[in-house]
Amino acid sequence: MNRNDNNQNVLSYQLDELWEEMGKVIVGRKKELKLILAALLSEGHVLLEDLPGTGKTTMVKAFSKGLDCLFSRIQCTPDLLPSDVLGASIFNPKTNEFHLRKGPVFTNILLVDEINRTLPRTQSSLLECMEERQVSIEGKTHMLSSPFIVLATQNPIEMEGTFSLPEAQLDRFLMKLKLGYPTQEEETQILERVGDEIPYEDINSKFNPEKIQQLQKQCKDVNIHSSILEYITVLANETRIHPLISIGVSPRASKALYKVIKAWALLNNRDYVIPDDVKEMVKPVWNHRLILKTEAHMNNIESEDILEEILKKTDVPREKVVCL
Repeated sequence: MNRNDNNQNVLSYQLDELWEEMGKVIVGRKKELKLILAALLSEGHVLLEDLPGTGKTTMVKAFSKGLDCLFSRIQCTPDLLPSDVLGASIFNPKTNEFHLRKGPVFTNILLVDEINRTLPRTQSSLLECMEERQVSIEGKTHMLSSPFIVLATQNPIEMEGTFSLPEAQLDRFLMKLKLGYPTQEEETQILERVGDEIPYEDINSKFNPEKIQQLQKQCKDVNIHSSILEYITVLANETRIHPLISIGVSPRASKALYKVIKAWALLNNRDYVIPDDVKEMVKPVWNHRLILKTEAHMNNIESEDILEEILKKTDVPREKVVCL
């Protein structure tokens, strides 16, 4: 057994332990948790959209506990200010100096709860920290911790009291996930296992920030064949010429997919990417980046439907894609 095989077996064992620990609080959702971890390893951010009460916040808090990372939460309201998110310089009359009061963004895992209930001005205050991992306060730049990920929850835009996220803000999210309701069996398990209390303290941490940074570097060494790169560009071009899409994915979206399929391959115990990784990741990475035409909305056609259609009609690379 070579060194890479041994490392992958160790990671597989650690991941199994992580899912088991999170299972003390969360019933199901393993696929979503794995996607969020892939986003973290890709140095991206995740938007969780669904109705209130579907377990978005619980999942994020359990995720941070399992990774032993610093956790902060912002509850978005219409009167939330950018300084409430980023922090501000406060004057100390005793020392006659200003000192920085750090906002909740100075953490590893930032939960932005109901992000579309706050004003666009405050939503936009997250752009710099999401893209550049830094915060500018009164002309001074402050670097954020590593790793850093924003996990934002969003209620459907049809609900009262919500503000649509601008396209620039949406594009900063690597993935957009929809949780949906649990099955009846899962909901019964939730009531039996958790009841009124959510035992976050029962979760034993199986990772730490240093381990995550190591895995982030390891993702960059995952091999990807040129035919996979061509497959991504063909899919991207299909979104730009599709009759129901007004604006297709950008090169940034292609780059995002490129990064996340490497992380997905690593989490599936491979040091190389296969076409199935692309097919698995296209929807969560691209579904929020497409702007559909009115005709699609009138016929209740969603981004996921169009991406599924594109995947079915696009030839999959058949060359040997394992890079030795």
